[in-house]
Amino acid sequence: MQFGMRFRREDAADKVNDRFWHAIEGTPLDEVRRIQEERLRDQMAYLKANSTFYQEKFAKAGVEFDDIRTIEDLQKLPYTYKTEIRESLAADPPFGKHRAAPMYEIIQMQASSGTTGSPSYVALTESDAEMWHEMTARCFFANGVRPGDMVLHAFSLAKGFVGGIPVMQGLQYMGTIDVPVGADGGAERLLRACADTRPRCVVGAPNFVLHLAEKAPEVLGCKASELGIERVIVGGEPGGGIPAIRAKIEKAWGAKCTEMLGGTDLGVTYWAECDAQSGMHMVNMDYVLTELLDPESGRIIPWKKGAEGEMVYTALGRQASPLVRFRSGDYIEVIDTECSCGRTGPKIRCTGRTDDMLIVRGANVFPSAINSIITEMVPDTNGVMRIVADFEGHTTQGALTVIVERGPDRDPADDVTLKKKIEQRLRDSLVFKADVHLVAADTFEKPGAAKVAFVLRKYPDLP
Repeated sequence: MQFGMRFRREDAADKVNDRFWHAIEGTPLDEVRRIQEERLRDQMAYLKANSTFYQEKFAKAGVEFDDIRTIEDLQKLPYTYKTEIRESLAADPPFGKHRAAPMYEIIQMQASSGTTGSPSYVALTESDAEMWHEMTARCFFANGVRPGDMVLHAFSLAKGFVGGIPVMQGLQYMGTIDVPVGADGGAERLLRACADTRPRCVVGAPNFVLHLAEKAPEVLGCKASELGIERVIVGGEPGGGIPAIRAKIEKAWGAKCTEMLGGTDLGVTYWAECDAQSGMHMVNMDYVLTELLDPESGRIIPWKKGAEGEMVYTALGRQASPLVRFRSGDYIEVIDTECSCGRTGPKIRCTGRTDDMLIVRGANVFPSAINSIITEMVPDTNGVMRIVADFEGHTTQGALTVIVERGPDRDPADDVTLKKKIEQRLRDSLVFKADVHLVAADTFEKPGAAKVAFVLRKYPDLP
């Protein structure tokens, strides 16, 4: 086999009835810490020998690689920001000054799904790629996928992005059969493949899998819930953790819905929800060390139930594109630190992104949280909204303009009453003042396979 990598993990078939994909998922945290710190010291030694980027960065901060021995020692180090990675890529394309492995050892490249400028290109050695497969397998296993399953691939299959080929590689590695249509093939082809192959699982973005379910009667003449799907695994955008959206997905498909979270910078996916459906576990603690940052105080805070903050990642065992103290921008709430499934990694729910956060009269407001409220108000609403951020930056002292699609059966003559109802609900739940404008159902384009565009900078029909 090319490069010596395994298409399928040798013991994949034996994992069907196992509790975890890997023992680290249920390992006591004091032992996890020992493993992490051992791997952290190894990673520092590797960077000291191979990374010009971090040699320069640490020297500027006045920190020696050998000084980093424990998790607490990480706080001596500066953060790595997305802007630095972009500058590194521009300075030494295609993989940047932070590439820490020779080009002849790189066997695969991926691209981030950023919305501005060129994507960030990420390099993988053979070891890195197999690590990605292992991380992905752990997540899908926690999500309920099992070796031998057929899995309908409803993320984009574009080669460059992690929802495509890397997801397929991870599924293949864990012994499943990927049905490789992809969102790029369109709803009709996906649904036809679903009817033909009868997969046990579907993976895709939450809004797109809902869109598929809505199209099923038109394309197949039957409901999506009649296609035999047992698991719907979602990620890539907000929604899977929002109760109202999850309930819609489960009803539409007649299946259990679980969520995952990850990104190109560290891997494909590293957080995954188990059958308890009460938050996503970190199931890759031996590959990714995660700190929780309070953005307001700048302090690293403990992983305790109810804590909120931004996740900061340090790669462990990474060769080609390693990152240290990388500010992810993902703002999360710690749901719990224990679970009936036995996994010891903390459980989180992603509230939004720090770069999407709006500050409305001093209150932190995430578009995904507004969307959750609007979705909960179906059938008064159509579950679709847009925010008009017609001000500079992320801060406003005025009311936040929110455009909401009314439910298809709601009379526009009742808009005044509905407007007040939505504004009050947003004020009660999220503690900010909204100026709601109601529009007809289906005013906005269906999200399809793309991420939901929650925020607009202007809207032509507003005064």
